[in-house]
Order: sequence, then structure tokens, then C-alpha cells
Amino acid sequence: MAAYLAKAGKKVVVLEKRHLVGGASVTEEIFPGFKYTVFSYVVSLLRPDIVRDLRLPQHGLTILPLESTLTPLPNGDYLYRDGDHYRSLRDIARHSARDAGAYDEYGRSMYHMAKAVKYILSMVPPDPTTLNPKDWLSLLDMARHFLNLPQEQLYLLAKLMTMSSADFLDQWFESDPLKGTMSASGIIGTYLGPRSPGTAYVLLHHYMGEIDGAFRAWGFAKGGTGGIANAIARAAESFGAEIRVNAGVEQVIVKGNQAVGVALENGDELYADVVVSSLDPKLTFLKLVDPKQLPSDLVQDIRAFNTRGSSGKVNLALDTLPDLACMPGNGRHLAGAISISPSVDYIERAYDQAKYGEFSERPYIDCILPSVIDPDMAPPGKHVMSCFVQYAPYDLNGGWTDAKREAFGDAVIDTLSEYIPNLKDIILHRQVLTPLDIENTIGLSQGNIFQGELSLSQLFFLRPAAGWAKYRTPIKGYWQCGSGTHPGGGIMGAPGQLAAQEILKDF
Repeated sequence: MAAYLAKAGKKVVVLEKRHLVGGASVTEEIFPGFKYTVFSYVVSLLRPDIVRDLRLPQHGLTILPLESTLTPLPNGDYLYRDGDHYRSLRDIARHSARDAGAYDEYGRSMYHMAKAVKYILSMVPPDPTTLNPKDWLSLLDMARHFLNLPQEQLYLLAKLMTMSSADFLDQWFESDPLKGTMSASGIIGTYLGPRSPGTAYVLLHHYMGEIDGAFRAWGFAKGGTGGIANAIARAAESFGAEIRVNAGVEQVIVKGNQAVGVALENGDELYADVVVSSLDPKLTFLKLVDPKQLPSDLVQDIRAFNTRGSSGKVNLALDTLPDLACMPGNGRHLAGAISISPSVDYIERAYDQAKYGEFSERPYIDCILPSVIDPDMAPPGKHVMSCFVQYAPYDLNGGWTDAKREAFGDAVIDTLSEYIPNLKDIILHRQVLTPLDIENTIGLSQGNIFQGELSLSQLFFLRPAAGWAKYRTPIKGYWQCGSGTHPGGGIMGAPGQLAAQEILKDF
């Protein structure tokens, strides 16, 4: 957002609480020589038009391919899909000839769905309750867009918006490894299981990832996700923006129902015509300003906004490469994702424990080896491993203690060791992050990686609250632009882009 405003000629100051920019999109050298993608770790949702508008490749952005997904199975077998489409089909056919036959049809259908829904990613959500003609015209255009879809695509879209990812995939496939791995895209960052209604949309949300025009393409930013944040920061600075680190904001200064500046944690005050918060809705509305300055119904909606965190992270420094039991030795499979998702039942059982306030003892884990993709991430011959984990509930029974954090880390390592026999012998260092750690480190309420659940009740004109989805707030000059606004979370950039467009309209 800052880069777009600065590009438009506005004087912009960015205030970052930590010592480096990026929030959850950072790369840090936690142990000497080992660079961790501490929180977020892959890139796909970053909008191509933002990359072009801000000329991010000129500022150092390089996306390296993450072409494969390996799903090791408890019986020593595996499912392996990579950039070789026909090789992937052959491997799927080992588990189910029917699934191999349906795979391309599924891909085509999801491609059309992604293209259809992509339309709303670039629009400011219209308010269906207003009498403003612009909102009604926008709603009419959106209705025309979707009603012009072929009948079968419209039916499919209705299913995606209402079904669980497991039920949706059951209509296409039969083999456990394929359904388990694909259903995992529907639960990432949610406090839901693959059989929970609404997770099919989350599956589609992740399917909308696009790199160089290819949907469902995932990559790794050279230098880690901090490379993305740094490229955007350099773009903003090239347009004249000023970036200050170690500059946490204590509160927004409001006079006469108008935001006039901010007070920093160090006591300094900065004054401006416009104040924009990229924090989550709870911090934006309930902490940075006095809730008494806001309408009571908005305060009630924000307090009810679901931000329960469910995701943890385990980052490992390794003495050598991991050796998978199902596919021993070095190879291209180590340059992709390793998904511990052997079946829908496996993931649902992991969710069962989280439902009752415990972390999953056998969790869903999505791993990558950044140092295989980008050797600069670790010393020569050494490696780093990034493990995204579900489930780790923020509201853990008894609360998160140091002992429970380490027990959670042990559960992740024990689970991975069932598939990677040499793992425990090659770990040099480990970093274990719970949702509480994420909240305390980067300020995401309850450690929710999307700043709020991607449920149907928290999307589009309801994100973050009915009547306040257009990035404005009831306080004049005070705006919101975080992932808690439309179109949602992930390393996307779209909320900031759309917020900047709305701010410039007011100017």
C-alpha cells in the first residue's frame, strides 16, 4: 500500500514495530549461517499486477520454482506429483486408475473456478445494504459476471462455496493419498478440519495462486519470504517512501473524530492527514483507538471476528540432507514440498485433538527445504527445513508453556521421523513457534496467519464487518489495509493495493 501511495506522489512514512520489515514475511538468521523463513515460507498468491506495477524484479524479487509435492505413506509407499505432468499421472494411477483419469478434468474445472473468482480479488467489496448507485452497479456487474458462467461452472462454484474440501474431493477422487494431500489446502490457517463445511472455498483460495500466469503454481522467493518484503520496501523507497524500523505504534491520535497522527511506543508523535493500519481488525479497532469512538455494532462485530490461531511452525537446521524412507537419497523430490497428509482421516484425527484444546500428536505437516532451492539459505553442505504444522490451537488447555512448546516440537519431529529415519540424528538446531509465539513476536491476534478465519461469514463485504469492508473506518482519515480485509490472507498484496486505490480516490 505504501508503495502505491508513494508512487502516486504522496509523502508516506511506514512504521514497523520490529527491527526488520515484513511482518510474517521475514527471513532471519536465527542460528549462525542458517537463514530461516521464520513464519510464512512459500509464495503463490502475490498478485502478478502488483509485481508489474511496482517493478519488483528490478528491486530483487526472484521466484524460484517449487514444482513437486511428495506425500510419503506409512506403508513405505508414496504419492509424487511434479512438473512432469504425465509422470505425475502415472504415479496417481498406481493408487487409482480412476483418479488419474479424473485428474485433468478436475484441474480444468478448478482453473475455470479460479479465473471466475479472480474477478472479485481486484474489486472493492460493494455494500449490498447501501443506496449508493455505485455499489448497486458494482453488484450488478458482479452478478452478470457470475451468471454468464456456463451452467456447470455456476453449480461447481456453489459447491465450492458451501462444501467441505473432503466432500468436494470425494466427488472427483477415491484414493486416500491424493484426497488427503489435496484436502490439506482447504484447512491451512483455519480452525477447521477437512470435513468442515466451507473448507472447499479455502481450497479454492489457495488454488488461485498464480506465478507467471499459471494457476496453482507455488514458488519460493530467493532469500526466503523476507526477499519479497525487502523488494516491496525497496520499491516503496524508490518512489520516495520513508521506512522506520523499531517504531511500534502505541495508539492513533484522534481529535474530533478524525485521525491526525500516531503516538509511538518510544513517546514520539507523528502527524499526518491519513493513518493506515495493516494490523488485524482486533488491533486496528480495539487497541489502536478507543472502542468508545466507534459504533457499538462495529465493536461487537470486531470482538466476534474469529481470529483463533491453529498453526504452528518448526524450523530446523540440519547437518545434512534428510533421507526419506519412501524415496531414499538426494534428488529433485527434495526441492519440492513434503506433505504429511496420507489421508483425509489422518488430518481429521489431527483436528479432533485441536477441537478439544490439545495440539495434534500426529499433525498435518507441510515441509520444504529452502536451502535445496536456494543454497544461500544455509552454510555449504548444511540445510534448513521449514515445517508448517496443524494443529496447534492458540487456546491450548492449560495455556502454552515452555514445556508444552517443546512437547509440540517433539510431536512434530517424532511424526516426521516415521518417514525420515535419519532426521533426529541430523538436527543441529530447532525453533518451535506456537500461535502464542506468533502473536507475541509479530502481533497477529491469537496467531492467526490470515488475520481472521477465511469462512463464508468473514469474506467479501463481511470482512472484517458488514458496512466496513471498503478499507475505511468510522474515524475520518483512519484506514485499514491488512489481511483481515478483502480479499484475505496469504502473501497477496491485494488488500494494500485496493486500500491505496480507495485512499487516492478520496484525495
